[in-house]
Amino acid sequence: MTVRLCCLLWARPGAGEALGAYEDKVLALLGEHGGRVLQRARADGADGRPDEIQLIEFNSRAGFDTFMADGRRTALAGERDAAVARTELYPVELVGQRPDPAPSAATE
Repeated sequence: MTVRLCCLLWARPGAGEALGAYEDKVLALLGEHGGRVLQRARADGADGRPDEIQLIEFNSRAGFDTFMADGRRTALAGERDAAVARTELYPVELVGQRPDPAPSAATE
């Protein structure tokens, strides 16, 4: 069964770039666990908003579990703790997906 998650991340003060660098490393491991990033966005973190939002999908719960237990990911715990102040993770269902727009015809 497919598992889709929304991940909200808040950086420690002044650690926005470090949060992004950490996420680049751990998200690169997803494919080995049947996962992929559906969408990744950065926000300004102002007024309590998260600094980064991710929609992630795994082919199965087992894939998510092996990703979370991946030793390469857990070895980065110190880097994560230095950059990430807070994480919220929610299961989600995608609704109203729109197909990619068709390329426009070239004009002469």
